[in-house]
Amino acid sequence: MQSAAVAGILLAAGQGRRLGQPKALVEFGGTTLAQRGVALLRDGGAAPVVMVTGAVPVDLPGVLAVHNPHWRGGMGSSLAAGLATVPGSCSAAVIALVDQPLIGPEAVRRLIAAHAAGAAVAVACYGGLPRNPVLLAREHWAEVTAMVVGDAGARPFLRAHPELVTRVECGDTGRPDDLDTRPDLDRLAGLLPPGEATAGQE
Repeated sequence: MQSAAVAGILLAAGQGRRLGQPKALVEFGGTTLAQRGVALLRDGGAAPVVMVTGAVPVDLPGVLAVHNPHWRGGMGSSLAAGLATVPGSCSAAVIALVDQPLIGPEAVRRLIAAHAAGAAVAVACYGGLPRNPVLLAREHWAEVTAMVVGDAGARPFLRAHPELVTRVECGDTGRPDDLDTRPDLDRLAGLLPPGEATAGQE
């Protein structure tokens, strides 16, 4: 049904206070979390990819980087900045978080497929529980932006409009674990496939 492109938005503005460094620059599986997040969206079929930065500048090839000057206020302002940067040719955007490195690109592909089948809002679920990434069709961006507050992101909009949400099970494609602390980093790194876990360590 939908023929226009679906963009990817990577929210990567935080300073990673509990990690001791900005999350976008954290090394994980031989790449930075920013590189991994961009690859997640690209490999899942989202194009172009917009990356919202804040605490530190990050410049990656082929990525539309936008600085959120209000990043200290939480993820909501970064989501608004990302949506405002997506080119007009895109009918929807898939939003991913830089600190969920075990989510797989198949989750992005499934959300895009749900949009192509008519879904205006699609949420990846793991064991039936809604997490990330989330796809939002353009017609809802203005309301999403008007409702963002603090770190809530799209959550207020999703809770206000459950009738719009298509849940897409992605439990077999990866894990939505958050990477917030050094113990998280060690634990999630231990869940990587052996080849990927040692990449870049030679």
